[in-house]
Amino acid sequence: MMQLPPPPPAYEAPAPERSVATQDDLRVAAALTEARVRVDSSFSGASIVLYGAVFNPSDRPADVVVVVRGPDAPVRLVRKTRNLGVWLNSRPVLFEGAPGFYMTASTRPLSDIADFGQLRRLGVGVDHLRIDAPEEASTVTRYGVRDVVISRLGEDYLDWRRAVIRLREAAALYNTDPDGVQFVDKGLFRAEVELPTVAPTGQYFAEVWLFQDGAPVSVSNLTLTVEKVGFERDLYEFAHRSPWLYGILCVLLAAFTGWAASRIFRRN
Repeated sequence: MMQLPPPPPAYEAPAPERSVATQDDLRVAAALTEARVRVDSSFSGASIVLYGAVFNPSDRPADVVVVVRGPDAPVRLVRKTRNLGVWLNSRPVLFEGAPGFYMTASTRPLSDIADFGQLRRLGVGVDHLRIDAPEEASTVTRYGVRDVVISRLGEDYLDWRRAVIRLREAAALYNTDPDGVQFVDKGLFRAEVELPTVAPTGQYFAEVWLFQDGAPVSVSNLTLTVEKVGFERDLYEFAHRSPWLYGILCVLLAAFTGWAASRIFRRN
C-alpha cells in the first residue's frame, strides 16, 4: 500500500499590523447599522443604532459623546409686537446656518465631561451650536468709536437664537440625551439616533468624541444619507427643476378638482 507524504507544517498567520500598532493607543471606533434612510409616503420616522468600541489601555475612565448634525436649512422667524393696541408681526429674521437636525447623546451630562471652553470650541451641545446671525448689519458709533458694525438684532440676538432652538426642539429635530450612550460590555457602547417624520433629507454627519480628563482624545466621523425615493422623489425633483410648470399644473389640478367636486355634489 502506497504511503502518503506527511502533511506540511501548520502555518501561523501573524497578527494584523493594525492591532499591534494601536494596542496601546486610546481611541474610539464607531459605525451605523444603516448608512442610508429612504423616505417615501409611508415614512413615519426611523431609529438607527450607532455602535462602537473604545480602546483604552489604561484604567482611567473615558466618556463618549455622539453628535449628529443634519443639513443646514434657513429658519424664518417673526415676533409679535403691539402697536397702538394691535398685535402685528415684526420684520422677519432669517437665520441661514441653523442645522435642520441636531442630536447629542453622551455617557453623562456634557458639563460633567468637559468645560465650557472645550465644548464651545468643538460645537458640542445645543448651547454651543453655531447658528449664524443674519448677514444684515448696521454701523453705529459706540464709546466714541465710529463705524462699529453690529448685527441688526443687537442685544436681542440671544433671544432669537433661543427661539430657533425652542422651535426645533418642539418639532423633535433637536434633542439632548445625557444618558443616550450606554456601555453594553467593557469597551463596547451603543446609542440610538431617532429621526422624526419631519427630518430633512440630505447628508447627515455624525461625530463620536472620546473624552478623558475633560479633553478630547479621539474622534470617529460617520455619514448618513436621508433621501426621498419613489414617486415622492420624482415629484420633488420636478418641482425644483421646473417650478413654473409645476405651479401651473398645481393650479390646473386644483381647478379640475373643484369642478369635479361641484359636479359630483351638485344639488338637483
